[in-house]
Amino acid sequence: DEIKERRKKERGLHSYQVLVDVSFRSLLSSHADPGVLDQPELKRVDQIRLKQSHTAATTFILEAVKHNADESTISSCLEELSFSADRIEVFYSTHQKHRRELQLLLASIGRCPPQINDASWRLQYHVKNDQVNKVNEPFYLIALNTENKGSSEDINFTCTVEQLQDLVGKLKDAAKSVEKASQM
Repeated sequence: DEIKERRKKERGLHSYQVLVDVSFRSLLSSHADPGVLDQPELKRVDQIRLKQSHTAATTFILEAVKHNADESTISSCLEELSFSADRIEVFYSTHQKHRRELQLLLASIGRCPPQINDASWRLQYHVKNDQVNKVNEPFYLIALNTENKGSSEDINFTCTVEQLQDLVGKLKDAAKSVEKASQM
């Protein structure tokens, strides 16, 4: 009985380690991987609970990195949530291993949005759809030339006439708000 209990605890700790690793990896990955939780060690875990745990773990990781939390702060927070000393150690050691990378990632997001230098547009038409039916639907190709910290980047997107009208309306509202704020 005692041996079964110990093995169960070890499996749980191993699954926890995999969840923590996956959570850090998903934050550091340059693309969203829909199968990030498809790990053999996590197959026994209820999938809804697994997704909730992953979301909670990534949120906690980001907050810890954002506030540059030290070991005692992280330990205190996890102890309040009734985490065992083993689980706290697993989390903290993984956090230490990836902390610098995550700090750099968060810093690269920055607080300054890119500045729009130029905008261009072109009217296009969808002539046929996938089923080879005539559509003749207009849409706009929009290109925004932006600059952030000296590097320029083009942001390209498409939108329908209605979506473009909605965007223009929102931009006009924003311009009016800025104008009012500057007159105060």
